[in-house]
Amino acid sequence: MKSLYSPERIKTTHHLLRTHTITTVLNEFDQEIMKLSPDKRREKYAKMTESVFRFFRGSAYLFYFDVTRIPFTFHTPDDRPTWIQGDLHFENFGAFLDEDREIVYDVNDFDEGYLGSYLYDVLRMSVSIVLVAELRGFDPEDCREAVETYLKSYYKQIRRFAEGKEDPTRIRYTEDETTGVIRKLLKKLNKRSVTHLLDGVTDVADNHRRFKSTSELESVGEDQRALLTSAWTEYYSSLDAQLKKEEGFYGIKDVVVKHASGTASIGLDRYYMLIEGGREHGALDDLVLEAKEVRAPVPAYFLPHNDQFWTLFPHQGKRVIMTQRAMHHKADPFLGHFTLGGDHYYVRERSPYKKRVKLEAIETMDDLTTMVKTMGQITAKMHARADRDTEHTLMPYHSEEEIVRAIGKDDEAFVSQLSFAALTYAKQVHSDYEIFCKWTATSDPT
Repeated sequence: MKSLYSPERIKTTHHLLRTHTITTVLNEFDQEIMKLSPDKRREKYAKMTESVFRFFRGSAYLFYFDVTRIPFTFHTPDDRPTWIQGDLHFENFGAFLDEDREIVYDVNDFDEGYLGSYLYDVLRMSVSIVLVAELRGFDPEDCREAVETYLKSYYKQIRRFAEGKEDPTRIRYTEDETTGVIRKLLKKLNKRSVTHLLDGVTDVADNHRRFKSTSELESVGEDQRALLTSAWTEYYSSLDAQLKKEEGFYGIKDVVVKHASGTASIGLDRYYMLIEGGREHGALDDLVLEAKEVRAPVPAYFLPHNDQFWTLFPHQGKRVIMTQRAMHHKADPFLGHFTLGGDHYYVRERSPYKKRVKLEAIETMDDLTTMVKTMGQITAKMHARADRDTEHTLMPYHSEEEIVRAIGKDDEAFVSQLSFAALTYAKQVHSDYEIFCKWTATSDPT
């Protein structure tokens, strides 16, 4: 009589089914949607094999495929979505220069901005906290404590906004408003020269500044430069009317293709544009802008469709810059967008003060908890702030009120459920990472 139970067959089938899920999702997005070339796909996957956290960063579509099938208790209603960042993780926070030319710490990536339940931002961030804590050698109990600190900080801050005790349009995180390793970063950056970036990526000859030629900076041909120059008119028109200067200020002096940036964005074109800036000090007034190609946001493939959102933001570049303007207290004054060969781009300043806290700087539990506490406050700030400057037809309500209503008074249950989900999904990421590494090692995914 044949045995109806085979442990090895059960384990093998489980592994095969999950492998099929992972490879199907990656093939659909990287090959069919992103249209990554074989070389770009190999480059992306090589980065994703560097660590489990890097794998998590590069596979947001797998995260959404999984978690949108989990019926969480604390979702806001589908008709009361939050404007979410869409790819919230530990390394999408950093320092940069705001509109007032002050160095602040905040979320710094908005490519995946969309409308949906706030829980997806909070959960993705919580999972990343676990993975980073593990990477830095913290034990499981410390990982749990760090996630709970983040969630409690988020809940406390979002409630303060909902109760009118603080204004999300006014709060920001400078050296004076931060502590620990974040404050150390901002303090160090405040001593940095304003020409730090220019000195690193450009040279000056005969009072004319041009980009250096390096492995990461590649000159563009005359035809491509002409196309970019022509598209620049659209960029100028898209600038905030109250912030933009005369057109000559944005004149292009040099342009290069930027390579070796990011993980999830591999395969999307990125340019550095050297613009005129002020003219009173010659080359010293030059500025570097970054123009980045952008596609439809990953969450849009999994979350409820919102016709009003797409009516307002049919241009993907406009969607990204409007997400940033909505979530920041003082947004980058160089935010704009243009179209090139049918592809959508957004533009932002490449700030000389753009920098993340290095993971190696997180040495103690105090380092970690003070950092995630600030990150929780910033997450609440961007969720509460994002509906302030939008048309009332898109979000005729306050997100912080809807979020607090969804969580209710039992904040302990909220923290318990989300921390459990984050710790559980982090284990799934580890398992998926092993499958992914084996898949890429034993076969050519392209």
